[in-house]
Amino acid sequence: MDRDLIEAKIESLRRCVERIAAKTPSSADHLTHDPDLQDIIALNLQRAVQLCVDLAAHVIADTDARPPSTMAENFTILQDLKILSLPLAERMTKSVGFRNIAVHSYQLIDWNIVFQICRHHLDDFRHFAEAVSHRIQSA
Repeated sequence: MDRDLIEAKIESLRRCVERIAAKTPSSADHLTHDPDLQDIIALNLQRAVQLCVDLAAHVIADTDARPPSTMAENFTILQDLKILSLPLAERMTKSVGFRNIAVHSYQLIDWNIVFQICRHHLDDFRHFAEAVSHRIQSA
């Protein structure tokens, strides 16, 4: 396992989450009507999800677990390996769904949902990073 690579990705994830937190407006309505904030937040959410998928893939590659067949399956495998709790794995799996909409169907994004993600689910990324950090320290 390339610990330096994983630590660099965790740092990139931290920066994305902090950028989202710093740019989240005070209301969903503000986000709905500010295309610049939408771009900043959507891009950083996409990056955060992709970094989590990449981190999961690196951790899984260092085990005997079967390789994932989808992006979302990375989190199920980490839950099977007892690296993620079931609730966190489920929330991370949902984040892949958001990422797919943001990448492939940007015009369908519900900015009220994005606002809720920004307000109530950024800790999911932080908890994921903690779980991966714990795993590489104990490996």
